[in-house]
Amino acid sequence: MRETALTRLVGVRHPIVQTGMGWVAGPRLVSATANAGALGVLASATMTTDRLREAIREVKSRTDAPFGVNLRADASDAGDRVRIMIEEGVRVASFALAPSPELIAELKAAGVVVIPSIGARRHAEKVAAWGADAVIVQGGEGGGHTGEVATTVLLPQVVDAVDIPVVAAGGFFDGRGLVAALAYGAAGVAMGTRFLLTSDSTVPDAVKARYLAATVKDVTVTTAVDGLPHRMLRTELVDSLENSGRTRALSHAVRRAAGFRKLSGLTWRQLVRDGLAMKHGKELSWSQVLLAANTPMLLKSAMVDGRTDLGVMASGQVAGVIGDLPSCAELVDRIIKEADEVTERLTAAR
Repeated sequence: MRETALTRLVGVRHPIVQTGMGWVAGPRLVSATANAGALGVLASATMTTDRLREAIREVKSRTDAPFGVNLRADASDAGDRVRIMIEEGVRVASFALAPSPELIAELKAAGVVVIPSIGARRHAEKVAAWGADAVIVQGGEGGGHTGEVATTVLLPQVVDAVDIPVVAAGGFFDGRGLVAALAYGAAGVAMGTRFLLTSDSTVPDAVKARYLAATVKDVTVTTAVDGLPHRMLRTELVDSLENSGRTRALSHAVRRAAGFRKLSGLTWRQLVRDGLAMKHGKELSWSQVLLAANTPMLLKSAMVDGRTDLGVMASGQVAGVIGDLPSCAELVDRIIKEADEVTERLTAAR
């Protein structure tokens, strides 16, 4: 056990967080992480509200340990999801985008710990002023939508800027990284790709094999999917999007959007509206607007359906240095043991 401000805040044994990855962080992975003594976070953005309640109850049936739920602060039903979390007694709420002061206040009044993820110092300062209990700070090495500043530069900036616990994300996969993060002043580390590549993850074996075979150079950042910097494995889809002209890209996006519309029940107007809502002030082509709305289904194609040729495979750079599939319990135990050994060596060298 390594006690830090994070472990005291959320009630877990070890200062390690499994991030809320869409289509990946389901009840099985979250409960396995929680039982290993780390903080598991359920990804709710790809769930209906009914499924969210079911998933929370499934996690609770598998573990008595604290866990969290990741929410999209800009979702039209964010308030409903917050109420479900409060009713079901979820310990932690995490957010990919900054929640409003009102949403933070509602959660805190119910005793829920609020931990937004941020990618810049000013964002950390903002949510801290609004009452967030801690922040997860992700550097450019992290998977999915990411920034340009490396964790080793961004992390100390945020630690120095706020007085709440800071959790480091982007580039972490072992005990050495945990010790390094703690040395920078962080209260723990958050990992996505490392937990995706465990035996408790429900991601198809063929997809895991693709990740394990990747080198560091096979992990790229592209804006071709939705106009925003997105770190993922280089796949046939990425190559196709990057090499497509506007007409071909739009045709490609329309075909995918049509399939998503049938599955989701959305109208074309709703689909375009959702895509525009994800622009975040960026100038996007119509194909990128459609693909932005489609991103959850592009992730599902790989993470659930196993179609590595058709789907998006969000990935941190650490995929290039990961070579095994331990259980969550084995992974967490290994990280803590290695961190203790590194600390002992450093102490002995003084």
